[in-house]
Amino acid sequence: MAEHTEAAAYPVGLRLAGRRVVVLGAGQVAQRRLPALIAAGADVLLISPSATPSVEAMAEAGELRWERRRYRDGDFEGAWYALISTDDPAANAAASAEAEARRVWAVRSDDAAAASAWTPATGRSEGVTVAVLTGADPRRSAAVRDAVVEGLRDGSLAAPHYRSRADRPAVALVGGGPGDPDLITVRGRRLLAEADVVIADRLGPRDLLDELPPHVEVIDAAKIPYGRFMAQEAINNALIEHAKAGKAVVRLKGGDPYVFGRGMEEVQALAEHGITCTVVPGISSSISVPAAAGIPVTHRGVAHEFTVVSGHVRPDDSRSLVDWEALARLRGTLVLLMAVENIAAIAETLVAHGRSPETPVAVVQEGTTAAQRRVDATLATAGERVKAEGIRPPAVIVIGDVVAAGSADR
Repeated sequence: MAEHTEAAAYPVGLRLAGRRVVVLGAGQVAQRRLPALIAAGADVLLISPSATPSVEAMAEAGELRWERRRYRDGDFEGAWYALISTDDPAANAAASAEAEARRVWAVRSDDAAAASAWTPATGRSEGVTVAVLTGADPRRSAAVRDAVVEGLRDGSLAAPHYRSRADRPAVALVGGGPGDPDLITVRGRRLLAEADVVIADRLGPRDLLDELPPHVEVIDAAKIPYGRFMAQEAINNALIEHAKAGKAVVRLKGGDPYVFGRGMEEVQALAEHGITCTVVPGISSSISVPAAAGIPVTHRGVAHEFTVVSGHVRPDDSRSLVDWEALARLRGTLVLLMAVENIAAIAETLVAHGRSPETPVAVVQEGTTAAQRRVDATLATAGERVKAEGIRPPAVIVIGDVVAAGSADR
C-alpha cells in the first residue's frame, strides 16, 4: 500500500534471483537489508572497507561477495539494483549519479529524496509479503506494516485461502501452550482462525475458543484425570472423519503436542488414512509453568541440566519406563508432569535412592492462568503438602535447588 505524496512512488515487487545487486557500505543499514536480498536469491556484491560482525559472517558463509574497498566509478556496471549506505556523503552522491546514468534503481540511506527507489517497511506472514510506503514517514510505514502483519498472523485480519482443500494440510496439530491464550504461537493462532472444526483438550487455551466464529464446530476432547474422558481412538476417528469431509481441522492440545501429548499417535492414525498433518509446536508447560512461577529450570552455578518426566504411574508400577534410581543420582532439576496423584511415592523413591530429603520442591497448579498458585515443600514433605493444600491437576512439580533460587527473587 502506498500513501499519495507530491512524488508518489509506484510499488512493485523485484524478482532479484540470480541478478546482480550492489551494496555500498556494510554498517547497520546494510545489516538490516542484506538478509532479505539474500533470501530473494540476489547475486550480492558488497563494497566496503569494513563491516559489522553480522555482515562479515554473511560474507564468510558465502552468502555474498565482499570487496574490502571504497566505492569507485563503474561499480554499478551490470547491476539491477543498488543499496547506497556508506558514511561518506560525497561517495553516496557520486554512486547515486552513476546509478541514474546506468538506469539502476538505487536506494539511499542518507537522502531518500535523491534516491530513485525507496525501501518499503516489509513484513511476511505465511507466504504473504506486506510492503508499506508512506512517503517520508518511515515510522508510520513500520506501524502500518506491523498492524497488518499482526492481523494476518493472529487471524484478526481475515485473509482466507482461495484454493482447494486438497492444496493444504487437512489437519493441523497445534500446541496451544500452558493455558494463557497469549502464549500460543502466532502460527497456531492463525490456523485456529482458519478452522472449520476444532477438537480441543481441556488443557488447551480455552479462552481462544470464545473468539471462534459461530460456524466453527468445537468438539470437546477433554481427558479429565480420573474422570470422564474421550478415548484416544474416538479422537482419532473424529479427526479422520472431519478431514475426509474436506474440512479444515485443528487439533488443539495443551503444551506441546509431542511432550506427553500423544501427538504422534494422532499423526500416525491420520497417515494410515492418507491424511496429511502439519504439526505446530507449542510452549511446553515443563519450562513455561516454572518460569511463570519464578523458577528457572536451569541456573548458572546451580543446575546444568533439567529432566522432564511423566509421573502418571507410580515408580513401583510394572508399566513405568522411568529409571528412578538414575534420576535420583542427577544433580540438576527434575520436572514432573501428571504427577500430583503419585508425588508422595515418587518423593519417597528419590530419597530412597539417595536424593536428599531436604531437596526443595515447588508445585505450581494451573500455571500461567488467573488461577495459578504455588506451593513449596521438600522431598520429605511434598506428599503431605500436596494433600493438605488440595492440589489438583493440572500441576507441574519442580524438584531441585533451582526452586530455592527462584524463591530468593519472589
